[in-house]
Amino acid sequence: MFRSFFKASLALSLFIPGAAGANDQPKQLVMISFDGAHDNALWQKSREMAAKNGAHFTYFLSCTFLMNQAAKKAYQAPHQKQGKSNVGFAQSDDEIRERLGNIWHAHLEGHDISSHACGHFDGRQWSEADWSKEFSTFHATLKNAWKSVDLEEPNGWQDLVDHGIHGFRAPYLSATPGADMIAAEKKAGFTYDASLVTKGPAVPVEEAGIVRFGLPLIPEGPREKPIIGMDYNLFVRHSNGTEDKADSKAFEDRSYAAFKEAFDKQYSGKRMPLQLGFHFVEMNGGAYWRALDRLVSDVCRRADVACVSYFEAIPMIEARGKLLPQTQTSGL
Repeated sequence: MFRSFFKASLALSLFIPGAAGANDQPKQLVMISFDGAHDNALWQKSREMAAKNGAHFTYFLSCTFLMNQAAKKAYQAPHQKQGKSNVGFAQSDDEIRERLGNIWHAHLEGHDISSHACGHFDGRQWSEADWSKEFSTFHATLKNAWKSVDLEEPNGWQDLVDHGIHGFRAPYLSATPGADMIAAEKKAGFTYDASLVTKGPAVPVEEAGIVRFGLPLIPEGPREKPIIGMDYNLFVRHSNGTEDKADSKAFEDRSYAAFKEAFDKQYSGKRMPLQLGFHFVEMNGGAYWRALDRLVSDVCRRADVACVSYFEAIPMIEARGKLLPQTQTSGL
């Protein structure tokens, strides 16, 4: 069970039904995550959003954004040419220095720093060895990140890299079928994976010692057609993946309505954890980040709501004493 992976380092009085509030309902959990975690302005914006609302987020970091030009030339993902990345690399050492400061301060603020691998490749055909190679590159890049840009690393950085990066989300939510990816995650020291998609908000399940979360399908738009609760999927639905700033406010309102409806259904019902995913890109003029800000500002300060990272959520869910298996699929 989950307890075998996590020590009781958080105050359990927050987790048990007796401390939950009216009608002994458990707290409504909300988990907000960001893939890529590169743009420094959005690091600042997300940290400020969290601070003003008492929230903790999960940042799935792509390690190529900590690679300078020398490291870029050496990087080679499984089955790819040397020096290739689907999301690019850092543009300068100064950019990396600022990003490292944001990562470290986010960690000190209680946020969850996790892995999105490195070059954002579709790994659905990767073997265990392929995943292990990419995870090893991620680990080595973070181990040497401060030294690579001639900065003195803060005390505790090595402990974070070796013991404090608990989770992984596969690029494109494209997980390898079968046991290969899970086996590589275990060898890399991860304890949870957030690469699945579920039919609706659901508790995680445990697979071969890895706690597996899934972004839910949520109703959206005039016909309430289900969509993965992630900004990129909304971007594709709303504007065919093409930037449309003219309709930004309409897209924001539609997205906020979908987020809020998904929250309200659980808040007044079974209180399944609600997960929503975002990227460090302000698509359609920032529509989805504004919708997120509205949701976080509305719900996270409520006494019976906990806006927490994935790592914080696991012992909270375990304390409720039940797991509800859900039908799950991966991919976009």
